[in-house]
Amino acid sequence: MFKAADLFDLTQTEHAAIFDGCNYAWGALAKIEPYLARVARQNPPKRFPGASIGDRVVIGEGTVVEPGAMIKGPAIIGKNCQIRHNAYIRENVIIGDDCVVGNASELKNALLFNGAQAPHYNYIGDSILGHQAHLGAGVKISNVKLLPGNVTVEVDGVPLDTGLRKFGALLGDGAEVGCNAVLNPGSILGRGAVI
Repeated sequence: MFKAADLFDLTQTEHAAIFDGCNYAWGALAKIEPYLARVARQNPPKRFPGASIGDRVVIGEGTVVEPGAMIKGPAIIGKNCQIRHNAYIRENVIIGDDCVVGNASELKNALLFNGAQAPHYNYIGDSILGHQAHLGAGVKISNVKLLPGNVTVEVDGVPLDTGLRKFGALLGDGAEVGCNAVLNPGSILGRGAVI
């Protein structure tokens, strides 16, 4: 029910190996940082005037990074993506091909499958967006509980400790979240869900 293959078409990312050995799809969140630890800065680095691009960032062919964007790294950004003005890509982010990260959108410890879109004023922390998942303008994915303890999810009516203090959401392939929605920590949306 919460396995990676239940939510995601694993052929729609070059990084499916990150799910190896994970009983639940959220297990990949703890593996993003070590997965990216081996990423070296692109040589020679691509030039995007007006953008700030840190060390250990790999950017695929055809991707456009607009002025004002900041990519701290480590990060892998796929082919033919749009990283729009004032996008803020923090540490430990993997973005697939044909993705959009838009104006004033912030990502941290996240994996976006091919075709995922966060085009306007979005926050994506400690989350995975499936193939062609889409966030409307102003969608925020909350990744930390206000109360102490790890994030839990409900399985057959019983709370299950995810083992994660920070866990935003898993959005299955084709999931759509409407403008200005806020997802609670540990939200899991199935394939094609509409919020």
